[in-house]
Amino acid sequence: MAGAFATKQGNCSSFKFQTPPHSCEKSPVIADLMPDALSENKPDGCCHGGLLAAWAINPSKSFSSFEMTIGNLGTNPNVQAPINLTLMAPGPGYTCDLIEDTDPSVYSDIGGKRQLQAYTICSPGTWKSTCTYSSFIANQAPVCCVSLSTFYNPKITSCPTCSCGCREADKNTVSCIREGYSEPESDSFDNNDIVKCTDHMCPVRIHWHIMTNYVTHWKVKLTISNYNYERNYSNWNVLIQHPGFSQSTTAYSFNSTMLPSFGFSDEVALFWGIEYYNDELLYAEEDKVSAVSTQILLRKDLDSFTLRNGWALPRRIYFNGEDCQMPLPDTFPMLPNVSSSLKPTNPVFLLCIYLTFKRLFT
Repeated sequence: MAGAFATKQGNCSSFKFQTPPHSCEKSPVIADLMPDALSENKPDGCCHGGLLAAWAINPSKSFSSFEMTIGNLGTNPNVQAPINLTLMAPGPGYTCDLIEDTDPSVYSDIGGKRQLQAYTICSPGTWKSTCTYSSFIANQAPVCCVSLSTFYNPKITSCPTCSCGCREADKNTVSCIREGYSEPESDSFDNNDIVKCTDHMCPVRIHWHIMTNYVTHWKVKLTISNYNYERNYSNWNVLIQHPGFSQSTTAYSFNSTMLPSFGFSDEVALFWGIEYYNDELLYAEEDKVSAVSTQILLRKDLDSFTLRNGWALPRRIYFNGEDCQMPLPDTFPMLPNVSSSLKPTNPVFLLCIYLTFKRLFT
């Protein structure tokens, strides 16, 4: 093998080779090599440590490949496709469809001036399988939630209660850490994530705050907070579905790009950290929660602009591909009802104004 490794060698006693095979498992588990692997074991496009970047963020690291030579096939075997493929990166959630024939892979050589085609020694055979990810399969509960606030409404719309599960009533529980309690030993929670005790119980919270309403723009502050005491989030990204992204958008402390909507009624934008500045969301500490934030300037679509019904608020938010729990629409910060806050005018006062006005002009 080159560019990856089988996690188990298995029983190779029946194979009489001078050099033992890399793996003798019938269904080997293959893992990606780390970027610091030896150069003689690194074909092109390999060795990302099992982490693939989003294509919109870094196309060169959005794919990975490895090579393997399969032996003990006899003198003139028929090349057969793999029977089954399961993708787990890093855990459950992926479902792969049937393996089917496809055109051979083509890759470049000599600085892109020559194209090489992948082939097999005995007879050509190239196959593909498409794997899709579902956060519902991967996680029993969401891993992030969204809270909202605006300058025109003093009420903050918090994350829904128990967005990522409910905490136990026992003060000594290890499902989360309450203020004033120290972090338990790592073996007491079986290597599961342990978070700060909150009403939402999520490792990650994303807060969208409308700071200012200009004539032609919104100014928004986007904050991502890490409540996880055990985990940093490196190379994080946030995907936001919002009607305002059809117009010009500027993010001041995050990288950003607009994505094709693929039939969504609202536009979609991808945000991620700036390298060596805020591309790593650090784990929470006993006395504070780690966070990164940016201000975003959203140009208004004046043809459809309205202050009603939370137009400036996002429709969906995803963190690292995970669907974040949104508040219900009827809890969104709405414009205050100005008419209901005004007290009825005293009719005697109105009569005095009328009589004074009449006396001045008669």
